[in-house]
Amino acid sequence: MRRCPAFQIPSSSPQLKPRDREKKRGRKKMASSSPFHYHPSIPLPSSSKLPASLQPTVLNFPRTWAPPAWNSVTSTNRFKCSAGQTGFFTRLGRLIKEKAKSDVEKIFSGFSKTRDNLAVIDELLTYWNLAETDRVLDELEEALLVSDFGPKITIKIVEILREDILAGKLKSGSEIKDALKKSVLDLLTSKGNKTELQLGFRKPAVIMIVGVNGGGKTTSLGKLAHRLKKEGTKILMAAGDTFRAAASDQLEVWAERTGCEIVVGEGEKAKASSVLSQAVKRGKKQGFDVVLCDTSGRLHTNYSLMEELIACKKAIGKIIFGAPNEILLVLDGTTGLNMLPQAREFNDVVGITGLILTKLDGSARGGCVVSVVDELGIPVKFVGVGEGLEDLQPFDAEAFVNAIFS
Repeated sequence: MRRCPAFQIPSSSPQLKPRDREKKRGRKKMASSSPFHYHPSIPLPSSSKLPASLQPTVLNFPRTWAPPAWNSVTSTNRFKCSAGQTGFFTRLGRLIKEKAKSDVEKIFSGFSKTRDNLAVIDELLTYWNLAETDRVLDELEEALLVSDFGPKITIKIVEILREDILAGKLKSGSEIKDALKKSVLDLLTSKGNKTELQLGFRKPAVIMIVGVNGGGKTTSLGKLAHRLKKEGTKILMAAGDTFRAAASDQLEVWAERTGCEIVVGEGEKAKASSVLSQAVKRGKKQGFDVVLCDTSGRLHTNYSLMEELIACKKAIGKIIFGAPNEILLVLDGTTGLNMLPQAREFNDVVGITGLILTKLDGSARGGCVVSVVDELGIPVKFVGVGEGLEDLQPFDAEAFVNAIFS
């Protein structure tokens, strides 16, 4: 490479001292390592003295830099789908909940037996006076326990009422009843306020139904499909109950009744995780809105079967990141507080996001709803109050309280 004369050190330099000789030697070494043979200690000549071929090129960069504009079509397509689906699922959850408020008569009739058990409260408070406070509160406590509110919740509610009565805040039977209803409502809304379906932001949303044998999982799934179908949602069912002989046939009947499509396992030894993964793949490929996954009933004490639920959950998550969006545990309302150990075990294994309480119309144990929410902090999403297609009702805490304390 030809070196620029302006950067060369004259050969006729004066005699240098040893220290200066070392500096000069280091300067030559640095100059040889640079493609421009420039060192800061050597002043640059003015550009007017340089030949035209060596004139420096000055680049005027803007003070602020902005990235190149993206292709508007690409960026729009990239985000359009997610935004639209977010609005779709949000509207779907709110619409279902709003319609539940208009169907308060079904909730009211569904909790008739629980309401009959608690009717004694009206008799106690009608002729209440301050001198009989202890007796009235004792009988109120007994009525709440009979309705399966549970000892922890019952004692908490009664003690709150006792303090307010002795403090002079409650002076009549009607005020005590209003305070009772408010206490129950606060317990339900403080820990289980997310009663709407949380379906994420991408299609298809996946809902997985789990529970013990005979709790009503398949029936609840069919009724849920009917309710979602009414709102214009494209539903795909997955017959993941490969253990019970008639489970697939039962779900096929529900698919026919609700006008939904279904994925059934091939052969008698089909694995549940394989059936669910096939259904989710099909739902993703064919543009379904929601995939409803049924699973085999299992006792919460059978740990090998509980581990199978983990395999099902992982199989779904491999196809769609973050799925399933909802894992709903179906609990038989006639079992009362016995459902608490079941809910704890299922929650520890797969992480329950919501509860479906069934058969409450045939039970006087409606207070178990409050106990489950308070003990586990898991919201109740739906309650079964009958055998009809419309009798799986979205849970509304205020409507529930008014139904049992009317």
